[in-house]
Amino acid sequence: MFVASRMTKHPVSVTSDATIQQADRLMKKHNFHRMLVIDNGKLVGYFSDRDIMRVAPSPATTLSKFEIRSLLDKISVKDIMHERVITVNEGATLEEAALIMYNNKVGGLPVVSDVGAVVGIITATDILKTFIKVMGLIGGKTRLTLEVDNKVGVMADITKIFADNGINIDSFITCRHKNNRYELVVRLDESNALEDVKKILKARGYNVIHSVKIG
Repeated sequence: MFVASRMTKHPVSVTSDATIQQADRLMKKHNFHRMLVIDNGKLVGYFSDRDIMRVAPSPATTLSKFEIRSLLDKISVKDIMHERVITVNEGATLEEAALIMYNNKVGGLPVVSDVGAVVGIITATDILKTFIKVMGLIGGKTRLTLEVDNKVGVMADITKIFADNGINIDSFITCRHKNNRYELVVRLDESNALEDVKKILKARGYNVIHSVKIG
């Protein structure tokens, strides 16, 4: 999966000379939490709803609505935006985007082309949606967690056990455990032969430590 196939294309943006009030109305209209700032086709910054709240009058203010609007019209987006923008290339994988978000503690990234033009935005929600789709969770899958040794041939042996019993494997994920052992997460289609397969796995030394149907 690549960023280009999961991003939101042509993201809504504002210019740096837009007023806070204009930006706030636009964010509320689209239910955004963050927005890009683009001047003459160049990405110059971003800001969030928290940045707007930081400069907006307190709800306990004695200012009139007119005075509040007048105040917000004097503050421009350039006064609150963050100029250091972390981006990701449209050709990057979702894993790369997720790692960039994690390392930088951000919930979204502007997506740029090879020439630096902004072509989209990808968020943690986009990645979560992809995870759910890839895992087949909506359609319903049986999830087995096995504890296995880290040695050559384990995957081939386990897949053969399932194949010999007519069970289709949807996906595998391996997670490093302890003492040179791994947790192997297997997602597969429901089958009446599953209980028999669990017994075979145990007899072969593969400990099934968890089993659940999701979705």
